Amino acid sequence: MMPMPPPMPAAPPRRIAAYLLLAALGALVVASFASLPLKLSEFFTSQALATTSEFLAGFAPPELSAPFLRKCLGATAETLSMSALGTLLAVFGGLALALPAAGRFNRFGTLPRTIARACLNVLRSIPELVWASLLLVAAGLGPFAGTLALAVHTSGVLGRLFADALENAEPLPEQTLRTNGATPMASFFYATLPQTLPQMLSYTLYRWENNIRAAAVLGVVGAGGLGQMLKYHLSLFQMQDAATVIICMLLLVAMVDAISFAMRRALTRR
Repeated sequence: MMPMPPPMPAAPPRRIAAYLLLAALGALVVASFASLPLKLSEFFTSQALATTSEFLAGFAPPELSAPFLRKCLGATAETLSMSALGTLLAVFGGLALALPAAGRFNRFGTLPRTIARACLNVLRSIPELVWASLLLVAAGLGPFAGTLALAVHTSGVLGRLFADALENAEPLPEQTLRTNGATPMASFFYATLPQTLPQMLSYTLYRWENNIRAAAVLGVVGAGGLGQMLKYHLSLFQMQDAATVIICMLLLVAMVDAISFAMRRALTRR
């Protein structure tokens, strides 16, 4: 006879705090639906459907004249440049804040870590549109303000992710090098950073994907690129021109998503 398998261990006890948290989240969801005047029934009325169909029909056919396509190509390149440069600046800014936020190379106790964490919270809690609106006052209209807005917000996001990756890295390799006489800086660059670098690059590529979409939206406040073109043509009710701009946005996002996915696969492949 086959031996009987050992009995399953008892389930761990669940704390009352977990049930209270789930109940609070459920109550929040119910209160949200109860307090918001959603009026879902009005969305499916015959008048709403007719108005929506008429509005969407105005986008066809898209404007495909050569001068307008060249203009869209320039705006697409501008949007791509804004996202790439903003993400690159955010990598340096995020890493500069991630080191003290993770407790690295701190000689003044926990104060630098607290300050760095607070800065990261402020940077990422303010959306890109708000940063762009603020920076437009200092930098003026155009892609420069949009690039800075992406860099500032993404620095807060990447800095937090980089700091968590550094804190979660396996400490034994670095401790081994320190025991054998290596300096703290050398131990970090030869032991900890190689562990976290693929994860950091994956985070960076993912944020670049998000920044493409954000850069396309930042033009709404005058930060250049495809978003500014879209706002201009929609404000003049030039729907066919706006349809071409929207198609350029979709193609740009799809292209960057495919490139980023392929690069992440190459980084994480064993």
